[in-house]
Amino acid sequence: MIFLASLVAAIIVYPHLPAQMASHWGSNGEVNGYMSSFWGAFLMPIVIAVMLVIFIIIPRVDPKKENIEKMKPLFGRFIILIMLFMGYVYALTLWWNFGGRFSMIQYFAPAFAVLFYYVGVMVGGAQQNFSIGIRTPWTLSNEVVWQKTHKLGGKLFRLSGIIALFGWLWPNLAIWFVLVPIMAFMVFTVIYSYVMYRRETAKVK
Repeated sequence: MIFLASLVAAIIVYPHLPAQMASHWGSNGEVNGYMSSFWGAFLMPIVIAVMLVIFIIIPRVDPKKENIEKMKPLFGRFIILIMLFMGYVYALTLWWNFGGRFSMIQYFAPAFAVLFYYVGVMVGGAQQNFSIGIRTPWTLSNEVVWQKTHKLGGKLFRLSGIIALFGWLWPNLAIWFVLVPIMAFMVFTVIYSYVMYRRETAKVK
C-alpha cells in the first residue's frame, strides 16, 4: 500500500515538477544536488519496491531463517517503518520542489529518531542470523556473544534515537545529533562484540 501510494503520487505530480529537481541537501541545509523530474518523481517508488522485494526474500534464504521466523513480528514492523520513512523523505522532497522552504535536516531528525529507536527495539530482540542485526565475525561465531552484543546494542540504538530528537530543537546542529551518536555506537558495538568473544573463548580454554 505504501509503494502504491508513492507510485500514484509520482504519476500525479510528475507533469507539474520542474525540469531539474532538488534531490540532495548538504549539512548546512543548502541544495547541492539535482536530478531530472522523471527520476525525481519515480526513483523513490522504485527504491521502495526494490527494498520491499529484498525484505521479502531475506527470511527465505537466510541459513538461520528459523530464527528470523521467531522475530517475525519485530521484522514485519521494521519493514513497515522503513517504508514509511522512505515515503516521508519522498514527501519532503516533493514539498521542497513545489516551493516549500524549510530546514531539511531538521525535518529529517524526528524521522531518524523514530527509525533508530525502533531498530534498537528490533536489535534487542534479534535472534542469531546472517541478515538482521549486529553481524560481526564474533557475534556470528558465538551465540552468547550475539546475545550480549545485541542486548547492549539495542539500548544504544534506542539512545541514539532519543538524541536524534534534539536535532528538531537545534536545526544548525541536527546533522551532529543524528549522525555522530549512531556512528559512534555502531563502532562501539563492533569493538564490544570482539571483546566479548575473547572473554567467552578464554572461558572455554
